Amino acid sequence: MPSLFRRKRLMAVLIGFIVLVALIGFSIRDRDSLTTPEKFFKDTVGWMQSIIHKPVSLVDNSVDNIQNMFEVYEQNQVLKARLSEYKGVIKDNQRLKNDNAELRKTMEKTKSLSDYSPIQATVIARSSDRWFEQMTINRGEEHGVAKDMAVLTSEGMVGKIKSAGAFHSTVQLLSGFDRSNKISSWVVRKDKNEAFGLIEGYDGESGRLLLKGIKLDEELKNGDTVISSGLGGVFPSNLRIGTVEEVVNDHFGLTKTAYVKPFADLFNINHVIVVDRSMQTVENEDQKEDGDS
Repeated sequence: MPSLFRRKRLMAVLIGFIVLVALIGFSIRDRDSLTTPEKFFKDTVGWMQSIIHKPVSLVDNSVDNIQNMFEVYEQNQVLKARLSEYKGVIKDNQRLKNDNAELRKTMEKTKSLSDYSPIQATVIARSSDRWFEQMTINRGEEHGVAKDMAVLTSEGMVGKIKSAGAFHSTVQLLSGFDRSNKISSWVVRKDKNEAFGLIEGYDGESGRLLLKGIKLDEELKNGDTVISSGLGGVFPSNLRIGTVEEVVNDHFGLTKTAYVKPFADLFNINHVIVVDRSMQTVENEDQKEDGDS
């Protein structure tokens, strides 16, 4: 019995193998059309693939889209960072250009003031509560700076030395001047002699200096230039101060007051020149002694 059972099993395996080979041979031979079972099997497999492919494709596309979104977000963050850096570089370059332009003007002004022994300085501090009155520069007594020396930029006068330390000094700005601080000045007029006046104070509302003590018979026009006269004994002469914008009579009707727009920007100052008048005095005395001899 066992032997017969083995034989039957062997025969079944052989028959199955033969049938399989026959089916394989039948399926791989060149044919114009498929059999009905093949068509059914092929269509069934195709439908199953379509059904499985749609959700898989949807999930795959969703994953790709999410990945692309993250990549785009990261790229945007990088671009924003680079754009911020680029803007910072542009601002730094613009600031450096402005500083260089201001330094060039200061150097040119220094050459033109060689008779006054100019001392170049940089503004290093400006108090927030006294922004319109004072600032600190990086030059002091060790550099030749002394109290009451005139301070100017390439555009014009901005103030005077209020106090001098060994290596730093405090500048009192024209916008912080009061009646106790006066600058003897000339108003330069076309085809007329200079008119005398005193810079006394600052009008904070209009941002203009007050030139007082002008005689009633003096005729001033808008645009007339105001310069230092040097008659006060403190400041050198011919330092540019500003231009006349408005002229009014004083309260008592005895003199006139002119509103003067400063040449220099009193609120945006980076580099200044401290002017030492004593050098001019010494040179003039030496020239007089040479002439007398």
